[in-house]
Amino acid sequence: MKKKRLITSIEVLLICLAVIFIVCQVILDLAIPGFMSNITKLIKQTDTQVSQILSEGGLMILCAIGSGVCSIIVGFSMAKLSAGVTRNIRNNIFVKVNELGVNEVKRFSTASLITRTTNDVRQVAMFIAFGLQAIIKAPIMATLAIIKIVGKSWELSLATMISVVLMLIVFMMVIIFVVPKFKKIQTQTDELNKKARENLIGIRVVHAFNAEVFEQEKFDKTNEELTKTHLFIERLMSAVSPFMSFVMNGLSLVIFVIGAFLINGAGDIDKIGIFGDVIVFSSYAIQIVLSFMILAIVLFILPRAIVSMKRINEVIKTEPSVISGDGDVKTDSVGEIEFKNVSFSYPGAKEKVLEDISFKANKGQVVAIIGSTASGKSTLVNLLARFYDATSGEILLNGVNIKEYKIEELYNKLGYISQTSTILSGSIYDNVSLGLGNSGKPTKEDAENAIKISQAEDFVKSNERGLDYVINQGGTNLSGGQKQRLNIARAIAKKPEILIFDDSFSALDYKTDKMLRKTLKTDLKETTQVIVAQRIGTIKDADLILVLDDGKIVGKGTHKELLKNCEVYKEIALSQLSEEELKDGSK
Repeated sequence: MKKKRLITSIEVLLICLAVIFIVCQVILDLAIPGFMSNITKLIKQTDTQVSQILSEGGLMILCAIGSGVCSIIVGFSMAKLSAGVTRNIRNNIFVKVNELGVNEVKRFSTASLITRTTNDVRQVAMFIAFGLQAIIKAPIMATLAIIKIVGKSWELSLATMISVVLMLIVFMMVIIFVVPKFKKIQTQTDELNKKARENLIGIRVVHAFNAEVFEQEKFDKTNEELTKTHLFIERLMSAVSPFMSFVMNGLSLVIFVIGAFLINGAGDIDKIGIFGDVIVFSSYAIQIVLSFMILAIVLFILPRAIVSMKRINEVIKTEPSVISGDGDVKTDSVGEIEFKNVSFSYPGAKEKVLEDISFKANKGQVVAIIGSTASGKSTLVNLLARFYDATSGEILLNGVNIKEYKIEELYNKLGYISQTSTILSGSIYDNVSLGLGNSGKPTKEDAENAIKISQAEDFVKSNERGLDYVINQGGTNLSGGQKQRLNIARAIAKKPEILIFDDSFSALDYKTDKMLRKTLKTDLKETTQVIVAQRIGTIKDADLILVLDDGKIVGKGTHKELLKNCEVYKEIALSQLSEEELKDGSK
């Protein structure tokens, strides 16, 4: 996937088209009062024909129709521009999120990234569709209207200026109070999404513990805070509309009152002319006030759009901590892994999760990692998959530092099965094919073979549709063991050099576990395997077993060697198997 330019040549063309028709619309709108003035002058003349008045009236109607047509074209152009730009923004956010590492995604949080891709983009879209049009239109309309009334009457001009100043003062006061609340609204929306998402994901746990009231209270608290912020803004905004109406209607009244005094002080001959000027001036004055009113409304839309765009740019401009290599890697080795004095601590943490880890695995070997909870087992394989980079030391793949590989090239060599089974909506075949990424889909035979090796064949064939069986989002129509086996099949179908099993056998029964290890050993004997597990039975046949304790390797060797030389391993083994079972090598 590639990032797209926010504004393409089509969007530029739409902006130019909108500007042209906005100018045309303003010119046509401002021409109407001129025809009104002409009609007034014609009425004053004694030799005026009805056809002349009708002609001027007809031109007014044409201007009104033309203005309406221009308005439709401008609205269409802005809507298309808004849709195009926001489409590109959403695409760029999605591409960037896929480039980010685990650490960056955790920093933003999933709920916030969803809000930035939806609600924040919608705020930007609203500004482009309505605000951008107003920013272009209002200054043009105000400038042309001011030109039309310059020199007409200083009394009427002063009344118009006072009205504009009053509006601007009120608007600025409102904006000072409102703008800081916009960022707060987006943050609170993040929190609301987070609470709703947590509740939906954990709905089974919530029901099982009768925690509906507890979750409701958490949601209500966040919802109430967001509602209060919205109410504060809406109450201030609601005061603006009647004030604008008051100013506009008041200005019209003041103009006519001043006009009445001017007409009263004029001679009989000039009264009709002054009356026409007052009518025309009133129209232009309203256009000027309307222009500033439109700009003031934009000032409410713009700050929120700016806040949203800053939040979007935070994501787009974030550089991933895991940087892809140049990809110019040449090696004759296949499936070789080596850790050299690797240490790691999570960003911002002082204590090391892993310290001085060193081992080597050759092609086709099975390396097992075992240890107590929080001993660093998953972190170790996460470093191999470059979800994080080692703090010190180096990790070699086929004799080359993994940092020199392109991320895509590295992942093509790895088949990763995580602790949590991730199943997407779609058919079984679609889920198994996901492991190939951009390189295409496996044949039906490849998918069936991967499913057979992963011991998923029984439940796949048990339904009539087989590989075409549709799985619900998150695999809600599958058991834990079925989901885990499909995740394993997905990695196997990829035919990687190295398979990483991050505690991926936990949901399997002992029989399935044993059969799976047997098929992996016979059918994938050329594939290097790294297995994180809790069961001794799962790893006892491994070529190399690493025993971790508090982030350090406290034992290294085969099952028999560790039983003799490593007390930690022996304690784990005896907690699961009896002395006789260990001696006999049985479960």
